[in-house]
Amino acid sequence: MEQMLQEQPWTEAVFNDLRTGSEELSALVTIAATHNWAFRITASDNGYAVSTSGSFDNYLASLGANSRLRLVNRRKILESLGSVREENLWPSDVDAFFQHLNRFHLARWKKNCVTPTSLEFHKKFLSRVEAEGGRPLLSVLHCDGNVVSVLYNVWYRGVIYNIQAGFDEKFHKKLSLGSLHLGYAVEDAFEAQDTHRLDLLAGQGKNEDYKSRFATDQYQFISIMLVKSVLFRALYWMRG
Repeated sequence: MEQMLQEQPWTEAVFNDLRTGSEELSALVTIAATHNWAFRITASDNGYAVSTSGSFDNYLASLGANSRLRLVNRRKILESLGSVREENLWPSDVDAFFQHLNRFHLARWKKNCVTPTSLEFHKKFLSRVEAEGGRPLLSVLHCDGNVVSVLYNVWYRGVIYNIQAGFDEKFHKKLSLGSLHLGYAVEDAFEAQDTHRLDLLAGQGKNEDYKSRFATDQYQFISIMLVKSVLFRALYWMRG
């Protein structure tokens, strides 16, 4: 990285979403100091995770009553509406999974989250994860034969990363399908002998910071900028 930054012409270099305390961040701090480049923090965000090394029952007991209700206790309502089952669509029907994800995302956010270009990226990413010993977990939740929720998860080296989710907002007024589906995933993670953590990553929900309700651990991401240009360093210094 240092050699590449030295050899290439550039004014500013931006590195997004580096975890505080990581080797990558430490290396960039050292490189900037060595070459007298300005180092700026441009953004920060909180990440959340669930440690799954204990028991699922103890984890549930540590949550607030409302969080337990949303994550687990309303399963009976869901199960009363039809047969409920989970299915991993990797590698059998990847296209269908991303179609469901995009459908739910479009209804909730009024924009697509999957395009032909991004779909190819996801397929390559998941194939490479699997080639390196990971496991794509493209989970769909069926109720009465219909797909009502999806979770885009990836298992890698003992950690399940929750990348994205989508669900039918109009399915039932008393159910938060996204939370219920996540509850199944958390329980599965506790039961898996080769898993010690479910990482919810950063980001907030549409209406609330739901991840903080379910997490046992919190950490921080920061985005940084290295400024090589003397002129730009002066401008940023004057700006404060």
